[in-house]
Amino acid sequence: MMQLKTITPSPPPHPPPGLRLFPAADRSRKFHQLLVLLLTFSAYAAFHASRKPPSIVKAIFTTPLNQTLPTENGTGWAPFDGPDGPHRLGELDLSFLLAYAIGMYFAGHLGDTVDLRILLTFGMVGSGIFVTIFGLGYFLDLHSFRAFLMIQLLCGLFQSIGWPCVVAVVGNWFGKSKRGLIMGVWNSHTSVGNIVGSVVASSVLGFGWGWSFLLPGFLIMAVAVFVYLFLVVHPEIVGFEVPGENAESDVEGVALVESRKVENGDVDVDVVESEDDGGLAAIGFLDAWRLPNVASFAFCLFFSKLVAYTFLYWLPFYIRNTAVAGVHLSHKTAGILSTIFDIGGVFGGISAGYVSDMIEARGATSVIFLLLSIPALISYRLYGSISMFTNISLMFASGLLVNGPYSLITTAVAADLGTQSMIRGSSRALATVTAIIDGTGSVGAALGPLLAGYISTRGWNSVFFMLIVSISCAACLLIRVVKNEIKGKLNEGRWLWLSIVDR
Repeated sequence: MMQLKTITPSPPPHPPPGLRLFPAADRSRKFHQLLVLLLTFSAYAAFHASRKPPSIVKAIFTTPLNQTLPTENGTGWAPFDGPDGPHRLGELDLSFLLAYAIGMYFAGHLGDTVDLRILLTFGMVGSGIFVTIFGLGYFLDLHSFRAFLMIQLLCGLFQSIGWPCVVAVVGNWFGKSKRGLIMGVWNSHTSVGNIVGSVVASSVLGFGWGWSFLLPGFLIMAVAVFVYLFLVVHPEIVGFEVPGENAESDVEGVALVESRKVENGDVDVDVVESEDDGGLAAIGFLDAWRLPNVASFAFCLFFSKLVAYTFLYWLPFYIRNTAVAGVHLSHKTAGILSTIFDIGGVFGGISAGYVSDMIEARGATSVIFLLLSIPALISYRLYGSISMFTNISLMFASGLLVNGPYSLITTAVAADLGTQSMIRGSSRALATVTAIIDGTGSVGAALGPLLAGYISTRGWNSVFFMLIVSISCAACLLIRVVKNEIKGKLNEGRWLWLSIVDR
């Protein structure tokens, strides 16, 4: 039987200093919810914008795989300019994303114990500093692989702070009703950040690749100022109640409980209660792993994020080294064209959120998108080079279907699992559960770009085969979840029929 520790409520953090600029009479609950959505959206978009420069400059760093390509940059940038250049770039991605994944677990637990506004600001400023330092390597003529590796490691640790914080804040302000749609729209910050980062980094390549890092680094530090001044992390800080959850009528809740009973042989799991209405219950790291379906969605996200981040870090490089209608595109054009994948991701996140709210089944929605993404990726690889129109169309479809489940799991699913009925009153469990799911996904995110760096030297067909296998594994991991969602739907229909007959 799982025992979750309860603690007496700690004093809420102080309101952010910038709120004094707004008249108290105008600060309604709706005002604060809109402000929270805007600030967290901007914050994580800035995080993602600051991650894009490495993918944009890959083709600048390396000697072209196809020696007939115009180089635009001479012979590359040591130590990434030799035949092992793609391998080293993959190792650089690994260092960042592995540090990000490891840091995610600690950041989530830390986010349950400290002021999320301060922690988020700290992560954004630290990330901006190290992105800027990487860009200064151009102006300082830095060619040490170990130095670049260390910068990426430290940057990954600071970047890991962002996601548990923003999801926990949004989860604190919004109930479960329409959470999939709200978070689907909100989670477009990932794609919007990628688009902004790609456009900004690509547009200044002509002045030297260092500027591709400096501008996103300055951007995230500027947004951090607004987060520190205005972000209210919890409704209680400004005198509002936490939004309620109606777990009894939730089909997903039935599926979650049924899943846990099947897994543990119908063993009861204690419901956490706070010591009073304002109490905050803490949940241990291992206890969070034992919550229903946390492990299934976490490992599904491992493979989903492996695919998404392989595109994030290698798509501009792939476009640059693959002829479209018989023409090889420039570095700048390849970087800007890669944003089509992220534009598709915006629509994918919103579509997945809307569909999951409509059918009340996050797992089934994720599996549908995952299975449809397989033919989309095959088509993009086989027919994307025919013309610019087919390339853009198939890239958009691939982005929509790949990013749909990734977006859904990292937002609505994580928030659902972190606020389910058996840990009600434990609002501080949300950051821990979010960190577990996205942290596990980030291990896959670290592995994907590394494998792509090595496999791409054998040919891009091998890379796409790896992506398709990963998507298949992600879908298989949710089979049990989907079965329990269907069972919950059938049980709901049975109870509805019986209630009609009794009348």
